[in-house]
Amino acid sequence: MPENLDRRAYDLLRLIDGHEPIGSIRLVDLLNRHGYSIKGRTVRLMLSDLDEAGHTEKIPGKGRRLTAKGRSELERGHVSARLEQVRERIRTLTGRVTYDPFEDTGEIIAASVTVRRAELDAALDAIEPLAETPLGPIRIAVEDASLVDADSESPDLVRLSAPSSITLDGVLLSRGINADLRTAGIVEYSPGRDPDAFPHEGSFDPDNGGAILRYTDAISGAGSTVDVVSLLIEAGRTAVRPAFDDSAVPALFVVDNREFPLTRYDEAVDLAIETRERLGGVFDVRKPREDGPFPTEKPGWGFASMTYGAVGELVLSLLVADGYAESWETLSGLVPRSRFEPVAAVQTRRP
Repeated sequence: MPENLDRRAYDLLRLIDGHEPIGSIRLVDLLNRHGYSIKGRTVRLMLSDLDEAGHTEKIPGKGRRLTAKGRSELERGHVSARLEQVRERIRTLTGRVTYDPFEDTGEIIAASVTVRRAELDAALDAIEPLAETPLGPIRIAVEDASLVDADSESPDLVRLSAPSSITLDGVLLSRGINADLRTAGIVEYSPGRDPDAFPHEGSFDPDNGGAILRYTDAISGAGSTVDVVSLLIEAGRTAVRPAFDDSAVPALFVVDNREFPLTRYDEAVDLAIETRERLGGVFDVRKPREDGPFPTEKPGWGFASMTYGAVGELVLSLLVADGYAESWETLSGLVPRSRFEPVAAVQTRRP
């Protein structure tokens, strides 16, 4: 087996890690759902190679699991291949967004988190206070995990979905505005109750959903923001609760930053304001000659900078930090806007 695994082998390791022990039939289905056209014989040969290299091992009657060597290899990863897959995923999904924020209809990109059914009420209670902040509206979709994930065999799991920040890029693209994703990072946030409470470089314009005060960290990945978002959430870099707990410290949100042509500035801002108004979150937009917050340097002349922290990433960050998340995806796919409801409406229907 080659010393350096290809992208497909890394994806196979990642699927085994997330579902182990797992058999080849389920792996074929998962790979097909992730965009691979692959047959069972090919997967079995790949598994045999991974076994031989010491990355996986067979559990009789159950399937494969990772070895310590395989887990280490997965951690090391093949970064360039994984990031290219993320870029392809973003391009595919943004090109398929049909959401019209002025009509509030169409399909949006969702982020999702799986929680145990017994903990659903507590998870909804954790999310609900966000609706009372300028970040609202907070709209989610709740479904049995088995109905949306063919690999989920547990009736004890449900999936919560909320709008992903990448939806905004799809909205802009649908109007012919090419937004170039530049950076993912962590920002300090204030709901704006007291504009003098924290030093800030941002704006407390109510249309923005509060204020992005400044960037505390930014990671450029040439459009690879989703992988970075997952890493930032898993590393515990976010802190959502201060947004509604009247904390003496700012909240910490994970966000995406993109640049777009200055010639389309007014139209892009109108679309961003309307998208935020309908789907929630916080955004900040800056022209090159304006002061920050910028993730790194100011954009070049001819381009504007727009940062967006969406409800999907907020919900993921909050539920992961509170220990409710069994698993999560920052880009779980396209979902019709009609499936999303206010948190309060979902809570009312619970027995």
